Amino acid sequence: MSEKIWFITGASRGFGRLWAEAALARGDKVAATARSVEGVADLAERYGDAVLPLAMDVTNREQVANAVARAHAFFGRLDVVLNNAGYALIGAIEEGKEEDVRAEFDTNFFGTLAVIQTVLPYLRDQGSGHIIGVSSVAGVVAHPMVGFYHASKWAFEAMHESLSQEVQGFGIKVTLLEPGAYATEFSSPASMKVAGGLEAYQDMRMQLFARGADMPLGDPRATVPAILKIVDAERPPLRFFVGTEGMPQAKAAFASRLSTWEAWEADSTAAQGESITRAVPV
Repeated sequence: MSEKIWFITGASRGFGRLWAEAALARGDKVAATARSVEGVADLAERYGDAVLPLAMDVTNREQVANAVARAHAFFGRLDVVLNNAGYALIGAIEEGKEEDVRAEFDTNFFGTLAVIQTVLPYLRDQGSGHIIGVSSVAGVVAHPMVGFYHASKWAFEAMHESLSQEVQGFGIKVTLLEPGAYATEFSSPASMKVAGGLEAYQDMRMQLFARGADMPLGDPRATVPAILKIVDAERPPLRFFVGTEGMPQAKAAFASRLSTWEAWEADSTAAQGESITRAVPV
């Protein structure tokens, strides 16, 4: 197996850090980005020229362009582009301030978009590459009090699904990783922000935090073999649940959706009316 060149956002902590270290430990090379280069500088101290530490805020297009260009110039190619940067905004839909919701989308969706749009010319030119987006079980199902995070991840998922169909002809692969709850820093203030505080939603908010406190958490280190297997696969999956939380939730959610659609199918069909054929402009 030849070495792979990784470009990782949010590499200073959590999954980004863990998977960067796993890649380096097996002999791959990593452009490790974080908002502060100090967060990834120690990787270069440990692994030397196999690591290129880069300061990059995904919400800053100029920094993204500079980081991608430097990584490509330094290593000569990019094989795995892992978009890991993101955070959760907690609160009822009524509670969210527009600027807070936009800030979450700027990181979770538009930041990822900036990286993807910047790396694609390089990947198309080399005729290969693997774009991996760290989504969440929250990108498949939705629960109360987490609606803004769900919305950012549902948009994230749709973008990657379309992307996978657009770039497959260029030899580029796309995978969505959908983790459940893990013992990472995701619940820290850096990765989770709380919106609002309306009394009407206080009980619901307390229930959410209580469930979170009692939730069994996966071991982040156990994810490494699966992630490396996906990276090395000739035909990696478009979607991959990381851990055991996703499959039961997805089955229940899709069964409920199908049941509702089927119950109203006659009305849906009637709403079609008589089909109309329009000439397509040339």
